[in-house]
Amino acid sequence: MENQGIGDWVHRRRVKSAGAPALVCGEVRRDYAELAERIDRLADALAARGVTRGDRVAYLGPNAPEFLETLFAVTSLGAIFVPLNTRLAAEEIGYQLEDSGTSLLIHAAESAPAVPSGGAVPRIVVGDAGSDGYDAVLASGRPEHVDRPVSLDDPAAILYTSGTTGKPKGAILSHGNLTWNAINAIVDYDVTSSQVALMVSPLFHVAALGMGALPTILKGGCLVVQAKFDPAAVLAAIQEHGITSLSGVPTTYQMLAEHPDWESTDLSSLESLTCGGSPVPARVAEAYEKRGLAFSSGYGMTESSPGATSLSPRYSRNKATTSGLPHFFTDVRVVDPSGADVATGEIGEILVQGPNVFLGYWNRPDATTETLADGWLHTGDLGFVDEQGFLTIADRSKDMIISGAENIYPAEVERLLMELPQIEAVALIGVPDERWGEVGRAIVQPVDGATITHEELVAHLDGRIARYKIPKSTVLVEEFPRTASGKIRKNVLRDLYGAP
Repeated sequence: MENQGIGDWVHRRRVKSAGAPALVCGEVRRDYAELAERIDRLADALAARGVTRGDRVAYLGPNAPEFLETLFAVTSLGAIFVPLNTRLAAEEIGYQLEDSGTSLLIHAAESAPAVPSGGAVPRIVVGDAGSDGYDAVLASGRPEHVDRPVSLDDPAAILYTSGTTGKPKGAILSHGNLTWNAINAIVDYDVTSSQVALMVSPLFHVAALGMGALPTILKGGCLVVQAKFDPAAVLAAIQEHGITSLSGVPTTYQMLAEHPDWESTDLSSLESLTCGGSPVPARVAEAYEKRGLAFSSGYGMTESSPGATSLSPRYSRNKATTSGLPHFFTDVRVVDPSGADVATGEIGEILVQGPNVFLGYWNRPDATTETLADGWLHTGDLGFVDEQGFLTIADRSKDMIISGAENIYPAEVERLLMELPQIEAVALIGVPDERWGEVGRAIVQPVDGATITHEELVAHLDGRIARYKIPKSTVLVEEFPRTASGKIRKNVLRDLYGAP
């Protein structure tokens, strides 16, 4: 059977896009033929080291050519790619490696401190000049392409989402999920083969990978990759490379508009700006409108690869409070607790269906059954649809906090804080932040007679979870407002303590 997976995309493009630039990262410039040969070499080298269909291979590191080469090499083998968040602590990384059953870890040298010590998982280090370093391993592989049988139904990647009960779950995305999501992006965001997409958001996030990198490669465009977000470097790259497409979160665009080089940078090449995570603040939108630019935005999640809806620039003003219309090959419903569609304008749970909806959670059959009930992805988010079909998000699921581009699930942080003997009860809420959109605030009820400080909370969490998850402030209370069943009423906490 011919390889139908995403791992063969670059190989197929090597002739269709002959000579066209595929990847730029600093001094590295590769066309599709060069990139395809490196992917083939790495795939052969990994196969020689025992990687086969269904094996999990993890990658930990910032945006780099090696991330993309590993992604395509691993998936071309029918193995499963596991991208890891570089902002996580070693304990969190260790859990995901163990939970996924990763058999090989490829990581950047600078990410070594986040790799659990004493682990049994073999490693290949990017930047290591030794015989087991990434470059040497790749060079040991043969450049011949091998057409391995991979179907659209096969798992391609496991991306971890923060768990509502404190433990992350691995969302399994198939080759078909990622392919159809890329097609949705191409259709609804007008991706063309002349696109030059600047990738500054982390590729280990499904938004940057699914809505940026993969659609660009599928169309034969060029990816300009930067290891981290730096406003000056982004503005310089737009002008130097003739960037046509840029994606990010509101903070990304705010920092660009506030940079001293903003007014002097030539932005005339830009055709597409996409923003995710949360709505673009009016003042930020206005700064870009003065430069003749408007935003696309949308709604989605890891489990939908991630696109569910999109809002095109033509509606960026008159529908600015909405998340847009369903993607071309995706359906969205809003239902009441019985599962019946609600009336126009009425709030209900948002359900998503389409070929981009994930296969399920890794080793979590109960959670999979619950989330994919009746053939629809039950998001847990609340929203409503207007007369024209535009979706508006009324409330996020499970009290999730979005800080910059990162999701924070309070249960994970609360579970760790409850280890402190001075704490009787704790709740984490999001509070507005000018730069990050939201940050966490811990509301703490100390044990009778005990004292606890914000610094003690931070010290307890530091090194155990990613720093962006650590509360930026703490409020002490004598008791919590609770429901009749004893559940903490977080809506009341937000009213009382949610001001900046």
